[in-house]
Amino acid sequence: MDQLKKERELFMKKAFALPVIEKRKQQDDNVNDKHSAQNDSKRKRFDSSSTSSTASSRDFFPTKSSVPLHNFSILTKIVNSMKDRYLNGDSEALTFDELLDETNQLDLSGRQKQWLLTEALPNNPRITITEDAKYAYKPIFNIRDRKSLIRLLERYDSRGLGAIAYEDIKESLPNADRIIKFLAEKNQLIVITRPVDKKKILFINNLSLSFNVDEEFQKAWRSIAVEGMDETKIEEYLKNHGISSMQDMNIRKSSMPKQKRKDHVKRKSNFRKLNNHLDGLLEDYSDKQT
Repeated sequence: MDQLKKERELFMKKAFALPVIEKRKQQDDNVNDKHSAQNDSKRKRFDSSSTSSTASSRDFFPTKSSVPLHNFSILTKIVNSMKDRYLNGDSEALTFDELLDETNQLDLSGRQKQWLLTEALPNNPRITITEDAKYAYKPIFNIRDRKSLIRLLERYDSRGLGAIAYEDIKESLPNADRIIKFLAEKNQLIVITRPVDKKKILFINNLSLSFNVDEEFQKAWRSIAVEGMDETKIEEYLKNHGISSMQDMNIRKSSMPKQKRKDHVKRKSNFRKLNNHLDGLLEDYSDKQT
């Protein structure tokens, strides 16, 4: 028994002598350090996300999807201002700073100015860049007065290109309304309103093709309805009224070889006629046997 008590006392002394409490403190400190590190990392992530969100809010157009919302309104102001200047007779090219001053947009950010200089203005169809890096309005048609408009309509008529939209002329020609009204009164051009979209189109009035038609023929022409009729029905209608239509010309092509044979016979007969001075000197041996 005494031996067991001594061993128990020695064991208890050794157990108390072990630094168990210090290890727990160390573990607790390690745990606290880990939690603090995690909290710090979370704080850093939150701070970085908050700073990135504020930075993205400062940048007005970081992506292409948000570009048209505001940047294109800036471009529209510039193009409309340059078009108004051109239509008012001022076609002088302007620098980039003069464009911004003209449209009261000097407070643009660097990103917006870069977008205008590198993408928007060079790729716009209504803007042209001169050799000295200035910007000018580029109209749809290069016309400045009545004569140039008449030449343009005549060129379209001679090439079979059809009519020209009134809106395109209005955006290209200064004082377009007054000029078109004057030419229409002089019967030099024709203005037609399309029934489909109610838009106006312009044709040249070629006076050399104009001729007078009797009123009887006009009534007869307008009385005939050909809607929904194809070529065969029109041909039957003409035959029933004693009018023959144009036929195919393939028959003439098939008779061409016969014409060649006739020409060959004529050449032979001409050859005999040309040798009349040898009559009586030539003998025919075709009936004699050799």
